[in-house]
Amino acid sequence: MGFHLFDAPEREASQFVGFAGNAIDRQSENRRDDDVETALADPACRVMVMGGGRMHLKKAGESFSAWYGADEARALDAKLADAVLLGWDANGPVMAAPAGREVDDLPDTVKAIDYRSIYMQGLLDPAALGALAQGAAMLAWHHTHRFCSRCGAGSQMRDGGFKRTCPSCGAEHFPRTDPVVIMLAVTRDACLLGRSPHFMPGMYSCLAGFVEPGETIENAVRRETFEEAGIRIGRVVYHASQPWPFPHSLMIGCYGEAITEAIDADTTELEDCRWFSRAETRQIVAGTHPGGVLVPPKMAIAHHLISAWADADG
Repeated sequence: MGFHLFDAPEREASQFVGFAGNAIDRQSENRRDDDVETALADPACRVMVMGGGRMHLKKAGESFSAWYGADEARALDAKLADAVLLGWDANGPVMAAPAGREVDDLPDTVKAIDYRSIYMQGLLDPAALGALAQGAAMLAWHHTHRFCSRCGAGSQMRDGGFKRTCPSCGAEHFPRTDPVVIMLAVTRDACLLGRSPHFMPGMYSCLAGFVEPGETIENAVRRETFEEAGIRIGRVVYHASQPWPFPHSLMIGCYGEAITEAIDADTTELEDCRWFSRAETRQIVAGTHPGGVLVPPKMAIAHHLISAWADADG
C-alpha cells in the first residue's frame, strides 16, 4: 500500500490538550457591526465575564459554571458595551465581556479564579475551557488596541469584536495570535528537557520560543533550540497545537531531530538543561523518577510531546 496524505489517528493530537475543545461556530463570513447588540437582545445569549487574568465563575454547589445570562452579567456590572461575540453554539450566541467589579466586591455566589488555575484544576469542561481561551485572547487584544496604530486616534469595535476600525484614517485592525514553537529535541533514545527558574521544584519541560517575522516554523524550532541549548536540529516534524491565552498565543508543538548532543545552555533562560533517556523519561511521565523530576500536567502540550515520544518505540 502507498502513502496516504490523511493517514492519522481518528482523534488529532491537538484534541487532547487544554484550551483546545472550543466548539463554538464562529460564522466568520456572516459577522456584522451590530452583532453584539443583536446577541445581547437574544434571550438565549450566554456571557463569560473575565478581567485581570481571572474569570468570574458562578458557584453551583461543588462545581462552577462559566455562563451568565445577559441580565445576570449586567447585575454583576459586566462591561457589556465592550463585550465581544465569540460565535454561536447549540444554545445560542456566546459572548465574553470585561468584568466591571473588583474581586473583593463580588457576591458569595461568584468566585474570581485565574485562567491557569481553572485549567490546572479542571474546573470547566473542554468546550467552556476552549471558549475561555478565545474570549480571554479577544478581550486582551481589545484592551491593548484601543487606539489606531497608524494615526493614534481612538478606534472602534466592529464585526462583533473581530475588527477595530479608525474613524480618523480608515485603518482596519484585526485580533492577533502570536505563534510560539514548543519543541522536543530528540535522538534515537534520548530527549532534551530544560528547566526555567520560574518552574515549580523538579519540573523540566520542552524548550519554546516565539516565531519571528519571515521565519518558518521549522527554522524557528532550529533557531530557538540552538539559542537556548546549543543543540543543532536537522529534520522537524509537527505534532500538535494548543491555544494559550497568556495573552493570545498559539503553541505549535514539534519534534526536532538533534544532530549534535553537546549542550551549551543559555543560563539567562535556563537553570538547567540535559538529556534524558527514553526509559528515564517514562519514569518521569509516570511520576516515579528517583530524582523527583516532573513534567508539566497532562493538559499541557509539553506533556503530550514528552509522553508521546516516551511511549514510542524509537
